[in-house]
Order: sequence, then structure tokens, then C-alpha cells
Amino acid sequence: MIVDTHCHIYNSEMENAEDIINKAAERDIHMILNGTDPQSNMEVLELSSKYDNVHAALGYLYQFADDVTEEDIALLDSQLNEDNVVAVGEIGLDYYHTKDNKDSQKELFESMLCLAEKHALPVIVHSRKSMQDTFDMLKEHDVKGSMHCYQGSAEMAREFAKFGFYIGVGGPVTHANNKKVRRMVSGIGINNILLETDSPYLSPEQRRREKNTSLNLKYIIEKLADELDIDEDRVIEITTDNAKNLFKI
Repeated sequence: MIVDTHCHIYNSEMENAEDIINKAAERDIHMILNGTDPQSNMEVLELSSKYDNVHAALGYLYQFADDVTEEDIALLDSQLNEDNVVAVGEIGLDYYHTKDNKDSQKELFESMLCLAEKHALPVIVHSRKSMQDTFDMLKEHDVKGSMHCYQGSAEMAREFAKFGFYIGVGGPVTHANNKKVRRMVSGIGINNILLETDSPYLSPEQRRREKNTSLNLKYIIEKLADELDIDEDRVIEITTDNAKNLFKI
């Protein structure tokens, strides 16, 4: 069993989503589909109820910060009771794409963290150019989770790990010019890592011109084994155990 802990393999993102899900099942690949808004959350729930290798993470991401309503929050609150939901995500802060609405992003993130606490669910966190604010807000809540597509240092990653967070590692670790991620991986070790793809985004070096899928986890596993000087089977074993421990799958 291999676990892709963060991907967006549903019809609004990929026209062949169910074909990819079936191919992943043949390879014993489980995937945690991450919603980001009401539409994608519904798609994730539908697919997780249909396929045994699909698990649901539901949330509202920063793009939704200026539009979210009380009704939207109430809907998500209700959806998080569904049996197939394993996390609140994708949620978080992003000051790279827009920093004019920091306050509304923080308000939305806060509401997502409160829902995670209420439902005793882990969180899957997006943080870009917002690491300190993300860290400070997470410290104020009793939540564990995954730092998706983490772009910080190994030192900061170890601080996240102290209060129950794993580091999501995907396609960027294979990119020839991304030495920073590989240094971070070497600095934290496999016990703190989760596999992810962010499909259909962030394709590994070997598939840079193609849409990404969970089937490309093999390239990430290969690179992690190389960087950490361990067997690929060991990478699979430990990252799968990490995912099972965090998401209870």
C-alpha cells in the first residue's frame, strides 16, 4: 500500500479522474483527495463513497476567503461528519498570490482550524510566503496534520514536527533546480515525511510536460530513497505508516 496524501483528482480538475483512480487501485495506491471549495468538496465526497482507495479531505482554501458565508461554513461542518472524511484540507494561507486580504485569509483559516478541533480531524495545510503566520496560528490549536508542498527550512520543519505535523513531499523534490527541498528532506529524515503529488499539478521532473497523477509517486519514492540512502521499500513502508498514523486509514 502506498498513500498519496494530497491530490485533486476529480472531474473539475481532471477529465479522466476516475480512470486514474482505477489505475491507482490496481497498484494498491490510496489517495486522499483534497477539496478547496463547495464544488470540489462535493466531488471528493462522491468519489470517496464510490472507491475504496479514495479518502476525503474537505476544506476552503485561501481563494475562497473573500466569499465564504456562514452557510458555507455550516455546510462544511455538516459534511465533516461523513464516514469517509479523514482530514480538513486543503486549507491555509498564501501571500504569494495575494496579500491584500491577509485578514480575511486568517479569519477563514481560523474557522477551518476550529472545525478540525471540533471534529477531531487532522489538517492539510497550504502555506506560501506565509510560514510564520501559519506556524503561529497552528500553535494556538490542538491539531495535527500535514504541511503540504512545504517550502521552508529543515529547522522550521522540525518545529512543526514537535506539535504533530508531517512534511508533505512531492514532485518538486525531483526537480533538478530544487536543491532546497532535497536539503530539507535530508535534514528531517523519512520518519517525518508523507508522500503527495498535488495532482494534476507539480509533476515530477520525468513528467514535467504532463498533468501529474498519483501514478507518479514512484519518481518521488525513488528520489527520496536516493537522497536518504535507504531502500525504496523502506520509503514506502515508513511513509505509509506515517499516513495511517495521521489519517487513521
